[in-house]
Amino acid sequence: MYHRFNEKKYPSTNINMEVFKKQIEIIKNNNINFNNPDNFNNNFDSKKPKKEILITIDDAFTSFYENAWPFLKKEKIPFILFVSTQPVGKNGYMNWSQIKEIEKEEFAFIGNHSHSHEYLIEYNFEEFKKDIDTSIKIFNEKIGYNPIYFSYPFGEYSLEQKKYIADKFNYAFGQHSGVIDLNKDKYELPRFPINEKYGDLERFSFLLNLSPLEYKNLIPEEKYILKNNNPPKTVIEFFEGQKNIDRINCFSDEGKGWDKSKIKLIDNKLFIEFRDKFFFRRGRINCSLNDDSGWRWLGIQFSIEQN
Repeated sequence: MYHRFNEKKYPSTNINMEVFKKQIEIIKNNNINFNNPDNFNNNFDSKKPKKEILITIDDAFTSFYENAWPFLKKEKIPFILFVSTQPVGKNGYMNWSQIKEIEKEEFAFIGNHSHSHEYLIEYNFEEFKKDIDTSIKIFNEKIGYNPIYFSYPFGEYSLEQKKYIADKFNYAFGQHSGVIDLNKDKYELPRFPINEKYGDLERFSFLLNLSPLEYKNLIPEEKYILKNNNPPKTVIEFFEGQKNIDRINCFSDEGKGWDKSKIKLIDNKLFIEFRDKFFFRRGRINCSLNDDSGWRWLGIQFSIEQN
């Protein structure tokens, strides 16, 4: 997941173009194919013979159009560009003419990123629906259709909101880390953020080699955590006979910040016992295990009630 390109004053969302080009080179040198979003949609429920990379870019900043787009166009590298309709044409954001230029290429796909790109988790349900419906209306007017891909602003959503998105789109992406597999919920798909802090080439190479840490069920299904349910009871249920789950380690950022989580494995269920409640706006858990095929990864993100 990328945002800005060559905008050094925003290090948390920016990537240097020279670094980005080297990342693309690493993907090619590892003989990993780029996933065309058409194939992603048509073959999601089919087992893949080998790993593929799906590139996504959020927010449609001008820096993407000026810096990354010419390179991706030349290389014909497929991607999804997630656009929030309200900022289009404003300072620092692409305009509709630029978006249409990209959309007409067969390897470039547009995704819906809401209308306002506000903290929609704080909206009441009617306000949330109005925001999403407005974006759908504008997309239909501007490019002739509503995209089938959605990206939650800030990766935040409630269960009620997710169900509404599932009624309007084919897939939805969050901002929790992980590798997509056949068992992932189509409306809370993981992505790894790539930026100046988390985009160095050593880490990038590590991410490329990760495999999914598959699971059968995740409790709670509700990812919006109210004050009276903080911290939430969290259980990861794995498949019967799943190998090496006793090797799992988890880290979470409740209380004062990141630390190793206290976990308890009973049969095929992993219980996470938090040290404290979550204080940050977004609470995160990252679990990994090193098995015979390499490292496996699973990320969870909660949105935490603030007021």
